[in-house]
Amino acid sequence: MNKIISNYIQDNKQGILDQWIDRTKEEADDRVVRLVSDRVFHATSKEFIDLIISNFKGSSEEYKEKLTDFAEKVVRLGWPLTFVTKGLHTFNSIVFEAMQKDEIIIPDNQMDFVIEFDRWAAPMSNEIVSIYSSTWERTVSLQKMALQELSAPLIPVFEGITVMPLVGTIDTDRAKQIMENLLKGAVKHRSEVVLIDITGVPVVDTMVAHHIIQAAEAVRLIGAKCMLVGIRPEIAQTIVNLGINLNQFTTKNNLKRGIEAALELTNKKIVSLEGAK
Repeated sequence: MNKIISNYIQDNKQGILDQWIDRTKEEADDRVVRLVSDRVFHATSKEFIDLIISNFKGSSEEYKEKLTDFAEKVVRLGWPLTFVTKGLHTFNSIVFEAMQKDEIIIPDNQMDFVIEFDRWAAPMSNEIVSIYSSTWERTVSLQKMALQELSAPLIPVFEGITVMPLVGTIDTDRAKQIMENLLKGAVKHRSEVVLIDITGVPVVDTMVAHHIIQAAEAVRLIGAKCMLVGIRPEIAQTIVNLGINLNQFTTKNNLKRGIEAALELTNKKIVSLEGAK
């Protein structure tokens, strides 16, 4: 009976695919369909049908490899798991209805075919959920690592002078990342002066200030000076109102003045060349 279903799918593959695409587009959330072009949607849909057929054929090694590749692709496309599992159910319905119409499935053998469809569909659905979930977790983990690396970069601007521009909200986890990047970067670049630029930090409260003070103290312990730049008037007022003491390191209102002060601290200066425009 498995062979009967498999052969039927293979012989009517294009018609099943066309029906599946039409029905899926009708039932799917518009956001899912808009995520990719029609060409990519059709190609991915065909790959999904091929995946189902390979499962019917029972080639477990090839099927598992295709399933993993497909799961990684749909995660990249942003298709939700419910869309994929519902697609499997839609496929079953199309094939079952078509086989009834062609009188391959009749009242006398209908229950046997129902059991057969369920026998292969349930494990496949479970496998899709498992691989999709693990692929999603791995993707999220890699993205998180990439964001952490980008969230607190230490940039060398002159010999002995580095800048860490901070953008966005600073929570405890990000503060740890800032501290780690700050110390590693200061040692790596042999920094004499480190400028922490908070121009892009929307709110500086007691917790954020505490983390910045800790970072500055850590930099001082490895032999470098720390300077806080980008203090806007509203941030300065907040710091004063909260009674936060930033007297232990230099502050400047923008990065330009901070770099000028850092150049003085390292006995450097920028001069205009004679005759330069």
